[in-house]
Amino acid sequence: MANKVTLKQIAREVGLSPASVSLVLNNRPCRISEENRRRIKEVAAREHYIPNQIARSLVTQQSKTLGLIVPNIESRFFSSLAKNLEQRCRAAGYALFITNSDGLPENDIDLLNLLVTRGVDGMFLVVGDEVPDNQALYDELVNLPVPYVMVDRVVDELSCDKVLFDHELGGYMATRYLLQMGHRRIACMVNAAKTITGRKRLSGYLRALRESGFEPDMSLVFETEYYISSAYEAAAGVLQSDATAVFASSDNIALGLLKRVHESGRRVPRDYSLVSYDNSAADALFEPTLTSIEQNVGELSHHAVGLMTRRLDNPSSDPIERVLKPHLVIKESVAPLR
Repeated sequence: MANKVTLKQIAREVGLSPASVSLVLNNRPCRISEENRRRIKEVAAREHYIPNQIARSLVTQQSKTLGLIVPNIESRFFSSLAKNLEQRCRAAGYALFITNSDGLPENDIDLLNLLVTRGVDGMFLVVGDEVPDNQALYDELVNLPVPYVMVDRVVDELSCDKVLFDHELGGYMATRYLLQMGHRRIACMVNAAKTITGRKRLSGYLRALRESGFEPDMSLVFETEYYISSAYEAAAGVLQSDATAVFASSDNIALGLLKRVHESGRRVPRDYSLVSYDNSAADALFEPTLTSIEQNVGELSHHAVGLMTRRLDNPSSDPIERVLKPHLVIKESVAPLR
């Protein structure tokens, strides 16, 4: 392995001070001739000089790193979000540390402290347990010494930058579409007990039914966590009901349902119409392809990075909350009621 070239070595070769070389290589204003600038950059390129970001951060008070905490990196939605955020942070000149909380508030707290000690300039946070009565997590965020942006899942009581999709509208759009296709007995598989997003999606489901003149039958609401195994267990209740259609409030929930449906010898959409949520499942893996409420990850990450860079440039600016509109993507998993 070749030795790493230093500023002092470049300075000796060009006959200038390390401070002058540093100013040129960091594109800082200085009174150095164009000829000497050319020589410095020529030597740096030839010797494959790589700046020492740790040393630079001591001067600039910026590490040019950001942190991300997600509840489940195995989720297609969150893994796609992490990838998009990393790409956009890199384009903005930042490295992104990606961490996984397993959906536990105590892990959120540990990871917040870990990232702070690593010297990140700011954090993107997708909280694991969204119930806002977790005082320890709330206190940690209120006193966090670096700026943060809440992404996708937010705590209303916190005053900070936030970006999310309108989850209530998404649940409404999914249920409304099934109603338009003639279905009346529509089951809802949702994580409403533990998450605000689940509660909002359930609220949209209930609103769509009531607006169409149907009083919701709560026996058709099946509680499940955002994991395939949990949804697989909850799907047993769906198959025992008289539902003809299902609103599954995440792609993982839809996959758990599909597994149970196929094992029973029934099929989607022949026996059950299905609308999923996130539109992050790879169509190549499923037949039929899933009609879904799309939360565009590119749009979400674009706004998240924009809020972060704005906050880093203007630390005293007022917090902004951006609420984005989801979209219904119609594919093959819904059929008219026969």
